[in-house]
Amino acid sequence: MKRLPKLLFTSVMSLAAFPALTMGADLLSLYQKAENYDADIFAAKSAYLAEREGESIAFSKLLPSINASASIEHTDSNFKGSPDDSYITETYTVALSQPLINFSSWYKVTAAEQNTLQAETTYLAAQQNLILEISSAYFGVLRTEENLRSAKSQEAAVKRQYEQAKEQFDVGLIAITDVHEAKASYDASQTLRIRSEGDLTIARENLSRITGEYSTELATLKSDFPITMDKNTSAEQWAESAFQNNLNIKIAEFALNSVKADYKASKSGHYPTLNLEAGYRNNDFSNNRSNDTDQTNTNIALTLNVPLYSGGATQASVRQKRHLIEQASQQLTSAQRQAKIETRTEYINLKTNIQTVESLQQNIISRQSALEATREGYNVGTRNIVEVLDAERNYFTALRDYANARFDFVESNLRIKRSAGTLNKADIEALNKWLESR
Repeated sequence: MKRLPKLLFTSVMSLAAFPALTMGADLLSLYQKAENYDADIFAAKSAYLAEREGESIAFSKLLPSINASASIEHTDSNFKGSPDDSYITETYTVALSQPLINFSSWYKVTAAEQNTLQAETTYLAAQQNLILEISSAYFGVLRTEENLRSAKSQEAAVKRQYEQAKEQFDVGLIAITDVHEAKASYDASQTLRIRSEGDLTIARENLSRITGEYSTELATLKSDFPITMDKNTSAEQWAESAFQNNLNIKIAEFALNSVKADYKASKSGHYPTLNLEAGYRNNDFSNNRSNDTDQTNTNIALTLNVPLYSGGATQASVRQKRHLIEQASQQLTSAQRQAKIETRTEYINLKTNIQTVESLQQNIISRQSALEATREGYNVGTRNIVEVLDAERNYFTALRDYANARFDFVESNLRIKRSAGTLNKADIEALNKWLESR
């Protein structure tokens, strides 16, 4: 009995090592959990906040700086023919510097602003990626569940056929080859079911990686979910939306603007700077034989600095920024091309998925009729067992393909919105309304 508390403690600690178990969940609830768990989201947010501070740092170079200092000095003097003197000097200084003309600092502020916009857009892109990732993982689980359900149904049907074949062979109605054919199909269906079970476990693990929770029961897509698209929106209109709103394009644009500002800052390394300098100094002498009074100095000045030569660093920096501008420009072009091809591809996928779903709906009806007819033919001796097994396999394959085609449509619909730059949480909320518990 003394071992029981230790055993319970060990069991609890073992469970704590695994993600929390969720018995029932829908897409929206898991997305909300993923928002508070996904490391990429937090990293992108931290990068954005850091760039905002960088903007403040750059702007501070245009503002006045004030420095204060204090010192205390003890002096012993000994001169021939003069009495020794020992005194203490206390010095207080305040200095102010205000840049009046500094083109480099101004351009660096512009660069910092563009860096902040780039980081903010990267953060938004991370949110879009999370929407797509959680949706893909969620429907990946539903997809593998449908595949497993189809595999189990096929296994059960083939098993019944196999058992029936053995009974018919025992009474001499069929040949042993039919029994072997049925057994082979049954073995294959078992293999398919085992693989489907493994795929489902992997899909659930992938979902738990994103949400931090292990979900075993997910709401599924309603049977009347509309598989349609707006016929008034063409592929060109989707592509135009991508050029205007795609976040990867915007990230590339902000990066290019930042490098251009850095280029101007480097060129301004040749330009003069003008600062306003002002200061106050107070010297307090104690026990000084020659000077018992305090000294106070104030000064104000304009300081002009004209860069003449810096070892070639300024010219090299200008050349470097030119190359970086070319790099950023090419990256922008690449992002625009990628967004265009992604949008057009997903537009084609949407149309194809709609047609596929419609075709598979009819295919299920046809396959079911073919299966029933084949079974009847087998019962009367006009069909063999191989034809029956093929008909059953074709029927369950049609059921599986139909479910997968519906999930393909949902994911493609989200991907084209991501490419067009319009994907947001509202899409998750709208999609979640078409999910129902089983």
